Amino acid sequence: MIWAAITGNPAALYVAATAIIRLALVIVGVRLRVHGVEHIQTGRAAVYAVNHSSNLEPPIAFMALRRLFPFLRIMYKAELRKLPLLVWVFDAAGFVPVERQNRDQSLPAVDRAVDALRSGASFLIFPEGTRSRTGELLPFKKGGVVMALKAQVPIVPCAIVGARNAMHRGSPVVHPVTVDVTICPPVETSGCMLSDRDRLISDVRSAIAAKLG
Repeated sequence: MIWAAITGNPAALYVAATAIIRLALVIVGVRLRVHGVEHIQTGRAAVYAVNHSSNLEPPIAFMALRRLFPFLRIMYKAELRKLPLLVWVFDAAGFVPVERQNRDQSLPAVDRAVDALRSGASFLIFPEGTRSRTGELLPFKKGGVVMALKAQVPIVPCAIVGARNAMHRGSPVVHPVTVDVTICPPVETSGCMLSDRDRLISDVRSAIAAKLG
């Protein structure tokens, strides 16, 4: 964190995060299998949309997309800014907080993410907006698709299967399991307009649902 603050380069944070997450998964016995790595858009910015039913999905998705480091950002819920150390890391890495129920804050947050996408950074988002209590895919919020449309970048659906078996919502216990991450072909937004957002949301959600079974 000190090096990132002095140099303005967050690369060291990504190296540290990779090591910490990898070690943590080994300790708790969670094995990670990633499918469809050829769909990671290493040559262009993209929005990666991931299902969410466990606290393990964010670090697992982050690891699965490590080919994008240090040009991967996360759009996260603003409540996490209450955690002092974590908020410093998020700010240094250029992550964008969003208040789901505050339109006056969420719209500027989306615009900040669009600027980052246009500059070449990719974003990891959880379009359900909250963790699913049952594991079933919830309705998707529109913010992530609006980001992609404004920046004219693709949306890459990503499905994580097994994280909920490792760590249920509300439980601090992590069980040793194998978690599968499937990165689907990108859904293109080039030439699309905001009026296409509902169709794009449906396409992205359907791709993830198909992999979840």
